Order: sequence, then C-alpha cells, then structure tokens
Amino acid sequence: MKDATATKVNTSVLMAVIIITQFLSAFMSASVNIALPDIAQDFGMSAVESSWVVMAFLLSTGMFLVPFGKMGDIYGRMRLFLTGNMVFTVSSLFCALSSDEIMLIAARFSQGIGGAMIMSTGMAIVTSAFPPQQRGKMLGLVVSAVYLGLTAAPVLGGILTQAFGWRSIFMISVGLGIIIVIAILSMVKAEWKEAGNEKFDIHGSVIYMISVFLLMSGFSMLPKVNGILMAASGVVGISLFIAYELKVEHPVLNIRLFQNNRIFAFSNLAALINYAATFAITFILSLYLQYVKGLQPRDAGIILITQPAVMAATASFAGKLSDKIDPRFLSSLGMGIITVGLVFLCFLDSSTGNGLLIASLVIVGLGFGTFSSPNTNSVMGSVEKKYLGVAAATVSTMRVLGQIFSMAIATMVFYIFLGNSKISGTNLIEFMQSARVLFIIFAVLCFLGIFISLSRSGKKLHH
Repeated sequence: MKDATATKVNTSVLMAVIIITQFLSAFMSASVNIALPDIAQDFGMSAVESSWVVMAFLLSTGMFLVPFGKMGDIYGRMRLFLTGNMVFTVSSLFCALSSDEIMLIAARFSQGIGGAMIMSTGMAIVTSAFPPQQRGKMLGLVVSAVYLGLTAAPVLGGILTQAFGWRSIFMISVGLGIIIVIAILSMVKAEWKEAGNEKFDIHGSVIYMISVFLLMSGFSMLPKVNGILMAASGVVGISLFIAYELKVEHPVLNIRLFQNNRIFAFSNLAALINYAATFAITFILSLYLQYVKGLQPRDAGIILITQPAVMAATASFAGKLSDKIDPRFLSSLGMGIITVGLVFLCFLDSSTGNGLLIASLVIVGLGFGTFSSPNTNSVMGSVEKKYLGVAAATVSTMRVLGQIFSMAIATMVFYIFLGNSKISGTNLIEFMQSARVLFIIFAVLCFLGIFISLSRSGKKLHH
C-alpha cells in the first residue's frame, strides 16, 4: 500500500468500508445477546457459561486495543485495519461452525482480537484522511453507524435467530467481511503511519494486556472474593504499567498524554464515566419489561430500540456541529441531557406506562448522541498525528472498560438486594428497589461527568 500523502485516496469507498465495519462490530456484539438463550440450549450451557460468549469478545477487545493502536501508528493503520477484517471474518466463520461451547468462546475471543484491530485504527484513519473542518462530520457518521448496528441488532438478530438459527448471525458477518476485504484490497490503496521510526514496546504491551485481563475479569465476577482479588491485582498491574511506560523511550501508551494534555485526559475520563453510567440501562430495562411488565422478548426489544435509534439520528448532526462549536460544550450538554433521562428512570415502578419509559429513552439517546461524536472529535483533535492510533484505541478502551464497570455496578446492586435468587414473582419488589438504586447511582455518576467534561481545556491541534 502507498502512503496516503503520495496518492489520492478514494474517500467515498474508504468511508463506506469503515462505516460498514463499525456497523458490523456493533451489530455482532448486540445481536449475540438476543441469540444467547438458543446458544445455551444447543450446548447445554449455564447462565454463567453463556455470559462468557459475550465476555470473551469484550475481554479480548479491551486487552488488545491499545497495543494494536500503537502497532497501527508504527506499521501502518490500513494494513492493521485490513488484517483485523480478515481475522474478524475467519473468526465469525468458526463461530458459525462451532461444535461446542469451548470452540465458540475461543472463536469469540479471536473475533474480539479482530475487532480490536478494526476499532483501534478506524477512527485514526478517518482523522488522517479528512481535513479538520470535515472531521467532526465524518466521525459523526462513523459513530452513527455504531448506533445503527445497535438499533438493528435486537430486531434483525431476533428474526435471523428465529428463522435460520443463531449461526446465521455469524454467517452474515462472514459474507459482509469478504466484501469488505475485497473492497480494501482493490479500491483503497493508501496507508497512514506517522510513527514508523519508533520501536514497538513488547514488554509494556504484555504488562498492559495481563493487567486489563485481570481488571476486567475481576470486575465481571464482583462481589465474589475471587473477583475482588483479580480486580485488585489488575489495579496493581496498571500501576506497574504506568511506572514502566514513563521510563521507556517509545511507550505503547504515552502516559504523558494524560499528564500534559488536559483535553485528551478529561475527554477520555468523560467517555469512561459516560459508558459506566449508561451501558447497563438496556440490561436493567430488558429485565424490567419482561419480568415486571410481562412483555415478550420481541416486544421488549422494540421498546428498547428507541435509545440507539435516537443516538444514531443525533450523533451525525452533533459531530458536524462539533466542527463549528467547541466539542467540550456539546459533550457536557450531552451528559446533562443523559442525567435528566436517568432522573426520570428513577421514578419507574410496576404501574409506569410505556409512554414515560419511551420518553426517558428518547432523552438518554438524545444526550448520548450529543455527547459521543463531539467527545471523539475532541480526543482525536487533541494529539499529534503520530499518536492518532493510540488516541483512537484509548477512547475505545474507555468505552469497553466503562461497559464492564456499568455491568459490575448492576451485578453488585442486584446481589445486595436479591442475593443469588433468580428474578421471579416473589421478589419483584426487591428487583424494583435495586433498579431504582442503580438509576440513582448512574444519574449521580453522569452529573459528576458534566463537570469532568467541562474541565477539559487547552489547544486543539489541526492536522
């Protein structure tokens, strides 16, 4: 592949390829949740075992995002993006052909590695390929594609699972993956690598991956003793990683970006808080709609589509707006709107009408869409070109860690109120109490996030 500076880039094909991959990765992560009951039945998996079909993907993605981001900066982002699509496609095929749960979980872990290659380079490629005055708009389109994937997943995933079985979800990914790989090889003959003179930090990468594995696995097991020990080990590992990276000439993650760049540091922290305060909303409301309101999964899914649909509609416009208005104000406004939606959800009870619930989801979706694209634009515009891959990987890592933290908070609160009991007609009062406590926690977290988001200041780079 030629360097992008030496050749004219077909930006239309490039954007189409990146938008489809972002849609596909979001669709895959969310549609598998719909298929879990069928997968568990086929392989005789328990609830804990089936949760690893989801966790394996999140774990590997979180572990590999930052190392792959740096690798893309050094060896070429398009090369890694292409490799990621190949790995994702082949892994999807193995998921579809899985003969037992071990093969499926291993294939999902591998799929997450491919996803990490795609996520750590996609945003960086868009930032490199477009001038600053168009960047917010293009990043907005990419973020919208993610939300469209999340929107389509409950319905399309449900239809595919019901009509053709759960394996068909993975086969869709295989078909689209082949088309994407062919399009990249034949029509996107460009490359971006601004840190080609640096060495890859293998030791730092290994410390980072082990630490993230321990931290994320530990959080997923809270409040069990094993979970606490693993999470604590992960925190110690991250501390060692930071100390090591400050001494290395070419670190896998430049810690000084957090020390010396307020926009980068506070934008990433805002992303972490935002996902920690919002990711478990769908999980909680899915249980509420099915156990408390007695809805079928399909009908619950139709109501829950509201939030990602509004996100998708808002993110593109907000991204475009962030080219003209300071992204920190838009991001902070988004956090404020989400807080309002979460406050409404605090008043949820068994007699609440669907109208209030849908209105709350519209508000949360509007806030999330207003926050996400400008915040990503803020992160990507705050670093030098040679750090774009690391910046894209870092903000994606914050998303994955936020998702894990959000689920860990929900799991702990449910454990406090319900213990190990399954949700049933006998403990719906305790379930509703735990749901209200969670929405209060998330609302407070999001409210604090407004001030974190406003705290960012500094000069935005124009590269």
